[in-house]
Order: sequence, then structure tokens, then C-alpha cells
Amino acid sequence: MSADYAVWGTEVAEKDLTAIITFIANDNPLNAFHVLEKIKNKAAALYISPDRGRVIPELHARGIFIYRELIIPPWRLVYRIAESNVYITAVLDGRRNVEDILLHRLIQM
Repeated sequence: MSADYAVWGTEVAEKDLTAIITFIANDNPLNAFHVLEKIKNKAAALYISPDRGRVIPELHARGIFIYRELIIPPWRLVYRIAESNVYITAVLDGRRNVEDILLHRLIQM
């Protein structure tokens, strides 16, 4: 894959990220800033080779192959590739039951 991809954040992913950063900032604003930078940098870097993320195992087991993820411990950055675009669809805490969260969101779409 080439570097011709545009990376877009969905409204849901932005809400996820805002909730994560707000939660962290309540205890440590400086750490919240570092986490935000780390997640945003990983997301932005998807323009180069978005196929480097793995297919999400919980969805793969259910026959859903279009969503990939990057692990940014303990968070999971969920995205899909469509033509020359990468859509960030969620930023989830990997310590939670990610399968239930993802399946619930996909059903609502």
C-alpha cells in the first residue's frame, strides 16, 4: 500500500478519545496530554501503511474482517480502510470487554 491514504476520525472515536483524556486529566493533566499525543500520532501514521494493524480477533471469530486495530497499551485504536481512506471508528480501553462494545456498536449502525 502507498502513502496516499487520508486518515479520518469518526464522531464516535472522537467521543471515545475525549472520555479517555478527560478521565486521565482528572488525576494527571500532564499524563493526559502525553496519552493524547501518543494516540493521535499513532492514528496519523496510518496514512503510510494502514494494513499494518491486525484484524480484530474478537470480530474475526465472528466473520467480520474489515476492521483492524493498533494496540497502544492499554488502548485499542479501531479503524477500517475504504479505498484511499482510513476511518478511525473507536478508541477503546483494552481492559474492558471489547467484544461486547464492538458488537453493540456494529449492531446500532
